[in-house]
Amino acid sequence: MRMWKWWLAVLLFAALPVHADDFKMGFINTERIYREAAPAIAIQKRLDKEFSDRRSELKKIEKRAKELEGLMAKSDLNPDDRKRYEREYAALDRDYRAKGRELSEDFNQRRNEEFASVQERAYRALREIAEREQYDLVLQDAVYVNPKFDLTPKVLKALDK
Repeated sequence: MRMWKWWLAVLLFAALPVHADDFKMGFINTERIYREAAPAIAIQKRLDKEFSDRRSELKKIEKRAKELEGLMAKSDLNPDDRKRYEREYAALDRDYRAKGRELSEDFNQRRNEEFASVQERAYRALREIAEREQYDLVLQDAVYVNPKFDLTPKVLKALDK
């Protein structure tokens, strides 16, 4: 899906006259917006707090699994205890994988929901900047862009207001 956007940008850029001195182009780095904008940082902190209990639970399971690994590594362990530890370890492993997968899915869903508002605000701010400063083209997420075309700092400043 992203590939067609890249080709469209290339075609649009190629279609522009070479002598267009009044052509104004800009760029925005959305990952930087998600990392540095004040609303994005607040969302990340809120999500970390919201999911901290579940992450702590996973860490407890990890700790117990390491304890069991240490116990099973002992050579003087009787066969009954070894089987019991192996069963507990297998149950912990299943539980850890299930809870980890569920946590990851829930976290990603919540993150997407929360960051949709940041994205909307960023695009609105970018549109206002582009119209006010009369940009002809604004690209998003390129491999390399000369910093003089980068509108990201202006968008970050607008979002921090």
